[in-house]
Amino acid sequence: MRADLSKGGCSSSACGSSDGPADMPAEVWEKIKDHPCYSEEAHHYFARMHVAVAPACNIQCNYCNRKYDCANESRPGVVSERLTPEQAARKVIAVANEVPQLSVLGIAGPGDSLFDWRKTFKTFELVEQHLPDIKFCISTNGLALPDHVDEIAKHNIDHVTITINMVDPEIGAQIYPWIYHDGRRYEGIEASRILHERQMLGLEMLTARGILVKINSVMIPGINDQHLKVVNAEVKKRGAFLHNVMPLISAAEHGTHFGLVGQRGPTPMELKALQDDLAGGANLMRHCRQCRADAVGLLGEDRGQEFTLDKLPEDISYDPEKRKLYRELVEAERADHRKATAAATEALAHVAEPAAAKPLLVAVTTKGGGRINQHFGHAREFQVFEVDATGVRFIGHRRADNYCVGGYGEDDKLDVIIAALEGVSTVLTAKIGDCPREALEKAGLTVSDAYAYEYIESSIGAYYTATVGTVDAGRVSA
Repeated sequence: MRADLSKGGCSSSACGSSDGPADMPAEVWEKIKDHPCYSEEAHHYFARMHVAVAPACNIQCNYCNRKYDCANESRPGVVSERLTPEQAARKVIAVANEVPQLSVLGIAGPGDSLFDWRKTFKTFELVEQHLPDIKFCISTNGLALPDHVDEIAKHNIDHVTITINMVDPEIGAQIYPWIYHDGRRYEGIEASRILHERQMLGLEMLTARGILVKINSVMIPGINDQHLKVVNAEVKKRGAFLHNVMPLISAAEHGTHFGLVGQRGPTPMELKALQDDLAGGANLMRHCRQCRADAVGLLGEDRGQEFTLDKLPEDISYDPEKRKLYRELVEAERADHRKATAAATEALAHVAEPAAAKPLLVAVTTKGGGRINQHFGHAREFQVFEVDATGVRFIGHRRADNYCVGGYGEDDKLDVIIAALEGVSTVLTAKIGDCPREALEKAGLTVSDAYAYEYIESSIGAYYTATVGTVDAGRVSA
């Protein structure tokens, strides 16, 4: 287990706050320190699990089609197997026995967790009997939220995610065709007005009870991209803990309204620019993976197909020893990682940057554990960091198709990767072949495997210190 931890825990950066225990009250840190979506640090070490027990939904979103499913995709609302609360509890115990990193059980649909509230709370009741230490988390569109805040508090659910894409009903009418509320169907601006009022009320009720709230917002170019600055200010005013701005997923084959009409999603640099504009507002989460409603495992990976109902034993008993031992190992690793990051920040503070120097964007390949520990050819995504003399900052992940297929690289896959690395000037990886190295360098990227298996932040800091003034920080032309 110790060897696995040093090799990596999270295959990607995906959902949380980059702050540590010194940046917040102790009781808040205790709530988020092992939650991979609420803490950027935790996502390197801990896993989440979603159970698909709530299929019904009370709104229609133009970016959602829950009828489409591919086991290889990661997209909200997608599931391969819907469960009863009893089946879900059995599955959670099976996963906990095999995945020691498991720390959070979430319910995110595939519909709305609070419209199907009976199934949601029954699932939590059953799981709590066996795993009293697991954190509970729900995701909701917020329409039914005010009716269930007391029940949320009763079940010790410390984390709630609300998807809020607008605070202006006219903009909302372009995102939501209809809602179903109090036995009636509403459309257009009236529907969005009701949804907005219920979302704000629910957010205020949760924060008044000390429940941590993460706001998810889908960035839709030309519709709400600039408006999300107003959303950020409004949710901060009401006490939201995190704001997660996610790119619209709108492939036509998914069958969503936006996909069928050709509404595009943002480019990586457009998403970064908006996130940069939001600095100083509500605390941003930049590592979200837009998970399936039946995701299992570390952020950036999905082991759900290993735990389908047909693969679960009929009689399951929970053994807590693996999870207990893993947590003990993680605490030691985290302390070492923090020291390395602090040392890198201190060293960068003494770097004399050229007057015209810009922050450098560096992409790394990682399986987790906060280390550069993945072969370039095995990377499905890249974590991207920004570095200058003020420090190393995680800014997001870039999804790319796996380059290695059957042991052979394919030129079209490499083209996808190069396009995904828009704005990045340097790639740090554990290992890379001559052919892809040459292709990346031809595209203007610098590639290095000199920091294999070292911590990410200290490696980027060392690289920057050694090369500042000689590295072209300009964007790569996709």
